[in-house]
Amino acid sequence: MSKTANVVLGLAVGTAIGVGLGILFAPDEGKNTRQKIKDTLRDKSQDLKDQLDNLTENVREKSLELKGSLEEKVDRLFSKSSNKAEDVISLLEKKLASLKEEAAKIKK
Repeated sequence: MSKTANVVLGLAVGTAIGVGLGILFAPDEGKNTRQKIKDTLRDKSQDLKDQLDNLTENVREKSLELKGSLEEKVDRLFSKSSNKAEDVISLLEKKLASLKEEAAKIKK
C-alpha cells in the first residue's frame, strides 16, 4: 500500500473507533446507541468507498496521461531515427555514386 493510502486508512479506522467509543459512552438508550453506531458505520463505509473510487479514478487518469506521453515520445524517437536513417542512406548513395565516377575515371 502507498503511504497516502495507509494514512487515509489509519484516519478512517481512527475516526470509526473514536466515534464508536464516543457513542458507547454517551448517555443514551441501547437501541438509540446501536442505531447511531449502525448509521455511523454506514456513513463511514460510504466515505471510504467514495475515497477509494476517487483514488482509483486518479490512478486511471495518471496512467492514461503517462501512456499518452510515452507513446508520443516513442513516436518522436522513431521519427527522428527514421529521418537519420534516410539521411545516412542518402549520404551513402552519394558517396557510392562519387566512388563509381572515380572508378570510371581510373579505368579510362
